[in-house]
Amino acid sequence: MHEVEILIVEDNSSELELALYALKKHHIANHIVVLRDGAEVIEYLFGKGDEVPPPAKIPKLILLDLKLPKVNGIEVLRRIKAEPRLQTIPIVVMTSSRQDQDLEECYRLGVNSYLVKPVNFDQFSEAIRQVGFYWILLNQRTQ
Repeated sequence: MHEVEILIVEDNSSELELALYALKKHHIANHIVVLRDGAEVIEYLFGKGDEVPPPAKIPKLILLDLKLPKVNGIEVLRRIKAEPRLQTIPIVVMTSSRQDQDLEECYRLGVNSYLVKPVNFDQFSEAIRQVGFYWILLNQRTQ
């Protein structure tokens, strides 16, 4: 089983395709997992019942949208950062929300970075490239 490098949590198909295109174009990650709602993230990272997912499922980076169906991104962030085995995973919120309360709550909960998604394709592609390059290739972290 391949180690997950990036977990992308995005329900908007267009934005997801742009992110995947940018990551692949710039050769940022070899193994990417895509989830479409907050409930899927919780099940993926926390398992069901007594099941604990294998360490290979723990991503090196999570790109998290805030406006998700079922369980919103802020609640997903809260759950991840409260779990000792997951709390060191870098989480980059990529959202269209410019609301101060979202920004403040995300940082209070321990997000590593908060980016407002650019509308322009080239800017969005470059933002994804920079985020992936920094968190996957440059940033040093414990295993």
